Amino acid sequence: MNVRLTTLLCGLIMLGACAEEVPPRSVQEFLADPNSLEAVVVRCSQNRSQTRYEAECVNARQAISIMEAKEDRARRDAFEAESDKKRQALRRTQQAAAEARRRAEAAEQRRKEAEYLAQFGELPPSRNGSVDSNEAAMNAPSAVIPQPEAADTPPSGDEQPATDGGNAPVAEPAPPATDLDAVREELRKRSEETGG
Repeated sequence: MNVRLTTLLCGLIMLGACAEEVPPRSVQEFLADPNSLEAVVVRCSQNRSQTRYEAECVNARQAISIMEAKEDRARRDAFEAESDKKRQALRRTQQAAAEARRRAEAAEQRRKEAEYLAQFGELPPSRNGSVDSNEAAMNAPSAVIPQPEAADTPPSGDEQPATDGGNAPVAEPAPPATDLDAVREELRKRSEETGG
């Protein structure tokens, strides 16, 4: 019986010696398998004094540090992207406000110019550079000099009508129209005199 027991013990010792010890998991294995990482972290945190220098616990702590660094970098990148979007939106808002101010100033300048030119009977040129003749004619100032009061005796041919001494034009009385040709002739003469 001693021989059997000795043989059995020798066999167990040889079997124990031949059995390989399982190597600790590496940092890369923990990064690839977050569930096993969590299990090892829980096991290592239960008895820190004994597992502080255990290879698997050290590798687990390194894997946690790498994962936290990646998360921090991702958060920082997301924050930078959000900040960049806000900066671009602010830049677009400022550009739009500057463009609106520029347009308002240009419109005010055009309004003042039109106001100034209207005093002299001129229209400012349109954006394409042309002035509508109908608008110019409507905008031109005109002074209407009233007809002098009809006197009892009409002035003779060599007598000039009375003026106020100024340089304002005096409207001459139109001769009575006898027929359509006479009116046309009178209109033609007046247009030639005014240069139009």
